[in-house]
Amino acid sequence: MKAENQIVDALSRSQVYRDYENAFSETTGLPLAITPVETWQLPHHGHKGENPFCALMASKSRSCAACLTSQQELTEKARNDAATVTCPASLNDSAIPVKLGDRTVAFLHTGQSFRKTPTQAQFERTLKLVREWGVEASDDEVRDAYFKGRVVSPRQHDSIVTMLRIFAEHLSMVSNQLAVQQKNAEPPMIAKAKEFIRDHQEEDLSLGQVAKAVNCSPFYFCKMFRKVTGINFTDYVSRLRIERARNLLLNPNLRISEIAYEVGFQSLTHFNRVFKKLVGMSPTEYRGQLPAM
Repeated sequence: MKAENQIVDALSRSQVYRDYENAFSETTGLPLAITPVETWQLPHHGHKGENPFCALMASKSRSCAACLTSQQELTEKARNDAATVTCPASLNDSAIPVKLGDRTVAFLHTGQSFRKTPTQAQFERTLKLVREWGVEASDDEVRDAYFKGRVVSPRQHDSIVTMLRIFAEHLSMVSNQLAVQQKNAEPPMIAKAKEFIRDHQEEDLSLGQVAKAVNCSPFYFCKMFRKVTGINFTDYVSRLRIERARNLLLNPNLRISEIAYEVGFQSLTHFNRVFKKLVGMSPTEYRGQLPAM
């Protein structure tokens, strides 16, 4: 999964994707984003072309949770082919799978648009939801943002999805090229070390243990590991553990202290410090942003 996420990250930073994203947004007025298969982020938040109403909703955890639930439904439907869902506010979102071989590794997301001009009755139903979600904005602010949403007719929508299907096929070819480059660029020693780290990440791992497992001196292993991965051994292990912790935080029955020790940290204080450094918020804050399961 980590290797696939690296490929998706490389795709998002590629010139071909950036050029297409800019052209797509300028032509359609809609946002475009590429995300890994497993993500708990709103794909368009803070991006060019984000719907003003959606931006307003992202400011409150309960409305954000509702949006994330819609996104989860969308990606489940789009595992093999393009799919569209309508959120509780009557806005449509679409996702198109990007594949590596026969596996879906990413989605192209667009949408936050209406199929037809929204009515006053639609707005009033949506406003009721907004109040239930606890969004702190006046009725006029919500109204203004809601009716600024772009209207895309069914025919236009079908054409947009067709364009994105073609682009997704192009990105799928690029992802396969990146996978080959990635495989060829990584020495067997480093690949074996990564596998050993994944299998023993919950233990009190040391650089010396891993170097011994791959039949290499600690000095040479340390030098090669940083050269190939771009980060040192300690940071790599921390990132791996925090990624697993983020998945475990989805389970509300697990205490944060349990998760810290489960993923290999020997101190809750150290876990909290590393988590905030890598994720940008504390484990408690991160869990608070997740939708209720």
